[in-house]
Amino acid sequence: MEHQITIKCDDAELAATLHYPAATGSKNPVIIIAHGFIGNRIGVDRLFIKAARDFSEQGYMVLRFDYAGCGESTGDYGAGGLDSLIDQTRSVIDYVTGIDCVDPARVILLGHSLGGAVAVLTAARDKRIKTLVLWSAVAHPFNDILKITGKKLYEEAVQYGSADYLGYSFTPSFFESLPRHQPFEQTRKFNGDALVIHGTNDDVIPVDYCFLYQKLFWMRSQGQCDKEIIFQADHTYSSSQAYRQLVSATANWLESIEKRKNDWHDWTI
Repeated sequence: MEHQITIKCDDAELAATLHYPAATGSKNPVIIIAHGFIGNRIGVDRLFIKAARDFSEQGYMVLRFDYAGCGESTGDYGAGGLDSLIDQTRSVIDYVTGIDCVDPARVILLGHSLGGAVAVLTAARDKRIKTLVLWSAVAHPFNDILKITGKKLYEEAVQYGSADYLGYSFTPSFFESLPRHQPFEQTRKFNGDALVIHGTNDDVIPVDYCFLYQKLFWMRSQGQCDKEIIFQADHTYSSSQAYRQLVSATANWLESIEKRKNDWHDWTI
């Protein structure tokens, strides 16, 4: 079962889709999907629709949403910089944790690309996030986004006050917000479990980030981190084989984490 909903965040109305599992329990784990730079809740080659439906079949509630100015949401993308994306993500968490059949102790934030960086930054601030899943996550927002848009776009924004990229208008304040946030530095503030996945054929975001994320998550005193490298997968896991590996690895890991926690709670001296 799927419901189209709208989530209010300041002056923006965020379009979202909520997927219910076939058998809804009294308290269900929930996966929130955060899309990447100028993306939407559908995803390239319907990545997020397919993933949400697959996860819901496995017993998860799933919420995928459009950031302001993307997809069907109102507002202007990039207005307020990276801080606004974090605030919007927290507004979505507010909504999800207010649903009666959602277990607030099992909130999973899944971020792709820039959404991965936003997920790390949000989890560092918001303790309601218990588990992180990063797909091809950005690690250096300023450098990684300039690699996508080109340095000339940033220079034009500074010179003229705004610059157009694929129909989106970006001001200098958006670019200036990016270097103020360093996801690698914020990993230490998240105490939950994390999974990082990357494809070897990703020509947008370096696969090396996956190894670095895991190393930094390992340096924490709490929480575990695992990684999955998918051979020949591109940035959006567009091939059928890459997609199957991506979703299977994510679902199996989430199940193992759940089992470990249940075994720990059942264990007594």
